[in-house]
Amino acid sequence: MLEDTNVVLGVTGSIAAVKTVELAHELRRRGATVRAVMTDAATNIVHPWAVELATDGDVITEIGGSVEHVTFFGEDPWGDVLLIAPSTANTVGKVAAAIDDTPVTTCATTALGADIPVVIAPAMHEPMYDHPGVLDAIERLESWGISFADPRIEESKAKIASEEAIVLETARAAGGQPLAGREIVVTSGATTESIDPIRTLSNRASGKTGRAIAKACYVRGADVTLLHDGPDVPYATVEHVESAAEMVAAAERRAPEADALVSAAAISDYTVEERPSKIRSGQDNLTLELEPTPKLLDRVREADPELPMVGFKLETGVDEGELIGAARDLLDRTDLSLVVANEAGVVGDDATETRLVSLDGVDSFAGSKAELGARLTEELAAILDPSSD
Repeated sequence: MLEDTNVVLGVTGSIAAVKTVELAHELRRRGATVRAVMTDAATNIVHPWAVELATDGDVITEIGGSVEHVTFFGEDPWGDVLLIAPSTANTVGKVAAAIDDTPVTTCATTALGADIPVVIAPAMHEPMYDHPGVLDAIERLESWGISFADPRIEESKAKIASEEAIVLETARAAGGQPLAGREIVVTSGATTESIDPIRTLSNRASGKTGRAIAKACYVRGADVTLLHDGPDVPYATVEHVESAAEMVAAAERRAPEADALVSAAAISDYTVEERPSKIRSGQDNLTLELEPTPKLLDRVREADPELPMVGFKLETGVDEGELIGAARDLLDRTDLSLVVANEAGVVGDDATETRLVSLDGVDSFAGSKAELGARLTEELAAILDPSSD
């Protein structure tokens, strides 16, 4: 996610600075090279040696004759992004006022002047976060293009955002954003049909592919809506749906505002009339009458003939030609931009092997589902802006 990205990590005097070591490790695990800059107050909370070990580089605790802020963010900058995590209310206000009295605020002024992305992860007590001056400063910084990893409000504290949320905001700010300004709707995971108040019909889909696609779209600048029966996530607006009918209805509601729809969910093909009470056990035979569910892509296409859509085709026990043939049938029937086709053996795994089928031909893909998400964002960018090819 942060491969080939140089991150300057600014650490200020919030108690959340104790999390800096693990955050630095996580940034490096995601591919970043990290150099740290600390305020004097921060060094009273976490020792620079610990940060040096976590970043595998010298830690800047004062601006000296080497003019480190210029090295990081001058005419030939080393840094691709400045991440201030954690940031105190004091630092937020100073950056907004262009006050340069710590190594971190000096780096912020230099980065802003050089038009280099800045991400801030505030951490403070909730009353400080709610101070009108702090809120005004945040609004001002956002108007300058600074991104915020918003804190978690818990126990009367504005606690620093999760490592995942901070990494996501850093990757989004540092990378190219070919999907900036685009609204992407992604369906993900399994749907569930109720048989009675206890029992359900579902499938083995994990939702890993859909979530990876939604995350990749967010990192590349899109505003993402994720339709699934799963948890809230920091990279998308989540609409919780359970049944196939709920998934289709949600997609129909969201589609008019969308620039593209990616339907990665394993939507139930059949449903059953739900019994009002539990079916008693012990019966020798029980017959359920299955009824077909509406096809999401067909319904959305009927309502919006022009919307770019990506579909998925999952098959079992077929050879290469049959798999691609089934994908082409779906591509033609629903006028899709792209179909991702694979066999069911990849369901639930972290890795996948697929065929990307479009009017231009067939491409093979093998890799992690995160890598597939990144590849599909490239496809979406080309579909939405053909002139960029």
